[in-house]
Amino acid sequence: MGTPHRSGASKRSNDNGRLVITTVMGLVFGYFIGVSFPSISLSKIYLPSSLISSLDVAFYNKHHISDHIPETRASTDIAPPKIYVPTNPRGAESLPPGIVVSESDLYLRRLWGEPSEDLTNKPKYLVTFTVGLDQKNNIDAAVKKFSEDFQIMLFHYDGWTSEWDQFEWSKRAVHVSVRTQTKWWYAKRFLHPDIVAAYDYIFIWDEDLGVEHFNGDKYIQLVKKHGLEISQPGLEPNNGLTWQMTKRRGDREVHKNTEEKPGWCSDTHLPPCAAFVEIMAPVFSREAWRCVWHMIQNDLVHGWGLDFALRRCVEPAHEKIGVVDSQWVIHQVIPSLGNQGKSENGKPPWQGVRERCRSEWAQFQDRFANADKAYLAQIKKN
Repeated sequence: MGTPHRSGASKRSNDNGRLVITTVMGLVFGYFIGVSFPSISLSKIYLPSSLISSLDVAFYNKHHISDHIPETRASTDIAPPKIYVPTNPRGAESLPPGIVVSESDLYLRRLWGEPSEDLTNKPKYLVTFTVGLDQKNNIDAAVKKFSEDFQIMLFHYDGWTSEWDQFEWSKRAVHVSVRTQTKWWYAKRFLHPDIVAAYDYIFIWDEDLGVEHFNGDKYIQLVKKHGLEISQPGLEPNNGLTWQMTKRRGDREVHKNTEEKPGWCSDTHLPPCAAFVEIMAPVFSREAWRCVWHMIQNDLVHGWGLDFALRRCVEPAHEKIGVVDSQWVIHQVIPSLGNQGKSENGKPPWQGVRERCRSEWAQFQDRFANADKAYLAQIKKN
């Protein structure tokens, strides 16, 4: 019984030996074939089109992934160093300062190519309009008064945006659409000083301005010449004029003070006789806007009272706030946004809007007075 068992084992051992020898010979043969033919021209190989398509997809997928993985990927997978930089922006203290980008811009960029080659022109100034489609022709005329040095941004309070593409400039503009909001609501949420830090001056304008006698480049020249940090173009005297300070004077380039109605000015260096522009068409330097933005209240959307407080953001205000007379506009007094209000208790929509404007002005004054008192009390306490 034992002998047949040993015979079977011997046979399997011989088979295994032959298999090993065959495998070794195959490897040796393959090696010599590879040495003899180091390269094969794929152009000489004809494959079915369906197979080629499959290979193309596989090739694309492979390179689509590998092209987007940096060669230094492995070096970034190690444990990062322990970092704490208290001077970094809040929330970014654990990052090395060299990677922190705390400011941005509204430049439009491509989806392809080198980032360093995206921009053929970097606008120096930002112009924003809060608009409804009904005023599209007026805005078109206004935009054409600004050169390529001005980035255009439209805030749409009526929800219509693509309809503006009939204008070529609109395709290069930045569009933000939220229904039934004011320009100060937009400004607080979309014009943070760190977002618009790339621009030397920021225009925050209404939509109902006639610009026949205005030129953007000339306006900037005069603002720089006269050292104005906060300014507005002069207003042509008509039924849209509220304050003497903003009335255009035909005998000068710029004015910084005026005479008002008796009793309106307790100090000739204070609003509305000086250090004052309206919220209709203000222009801010980068530095002034950083202060003004923080003064805008989240819930007070109409901005009434803000014009009397702008002087808190520049010093001396009666020298750095002024009206540019030789570049002037016409206030057309079109209550388009006012008509977006809601009719209540038999009142027309605009009346409810006007009542809220007055209420916000009073609230803003109260908040500022209380903030001043609280600060002075804290200083006295310390």
